[in-house]
Amino acid sequence: MPGHRNIMPTRASSPDYDDFWAGFWYFRLPELFSTCVAFSLVADMGFARGDIGNWSMSIWCFCFAMTLIIVMVELWRLPSHFPFYWYNFPVTYACYAALVCLSTSITYSITYVQFLLYGPSRDRAIAATAFSCIASVVYALDVAWVWDWYDLSDIPCYVHTVPGLLKVLETFVAGVIFAFLSNTSLYLHQPALEWCVAVYSICFILAAVVLLLNLGEREYRLPVPFSIYQLVLSLLSVLLYISALVLWPLYQFSEELGGQPQRPSDGDCRDELTYNMCAWDQRLAVAVLTATNLLVYVADLVYWAHQVSVGTED
Repeated sequence: MPGHRNIMPTRASSPDYDDFWAGFWYFRLPELFSTCVAFSLVADMGFARGDIGNWSMSIWCFCFAMTLIIVMVELWRLPSHFPFYWYNFPVTYACYAALVCLSTSITYSITYVQFLLYGPSRDRAIAATAFSCIASVVYALDVAWVWDWYDLSDIPCYVHTVPGLLKVLETFVAGVIFAFLSNTSLYLHQPALEWCVAVYSICFILAAVVLLLNLGEREYRLPVPFSIYQLVLSLLSVLLYISALVLWPLYQFSEELGGQPQRPSDGDCRDELTYNMCAWDQRLAVAVLTATNLLVYVADLVYWAHQVSVGTED
């Protein structure tokens, strides 16, 4: 692993070729290889891969394509042509890719691989899961390497700060929730559940706006101090998520309110290979993810409350 360097490119300049080739050999190439092998193995399974396999394959294919685009942009020295500072984009993408590949590995193995019969298809699925895990580790190391390599006092990177990482987690968890909510039968029958979906959407938009403001370094153009702005948004998001955490389990799992407290053993929820995820499991996953994101928002609120109390601006 290369050592520290003291001279870094300015914001207007492109990364030099030493930086490019170091990142390429250590991270970009393994990322391309692992994601390519993962989606190739699942694609080779044909119709046996099912909906879960198609979804997982699309995730790995997207990660491969985005990594390839980043490699080509850096190789051709094109970062200065982009509206956002380029040094923010690859590391932000690597954060999301690490989380996406990890969640895909877990979902694919739990909902599909474990139910496959022993044979070539199961071997391919297990190998694809392994390569997906490798990809998530390499993407995470990519983020850590940039953190260790760059002098962030000269070139600040938002996702290498506590609030930046929290915003990445908030938007990512919300994105996973939306993936489960693509099954509209989970909530369209009940206004309280529709309110929960509205909460997830509002909080996601607010977090995404903050993330984009910081990536584009436009946060200091706000009419109020950014720490106050963040504090208010974090407080609002916490209150909204508390309402969702109460209403979603109440209306999904309470028999008195039309919910289903017990996991059924028929349909897609029987303990054997099915090509669709059990609806009850989707409801439970959304409830768990709601609690998880609430904890992240609480951490965000605590951070900005501390910033405001000591009168500092991050």
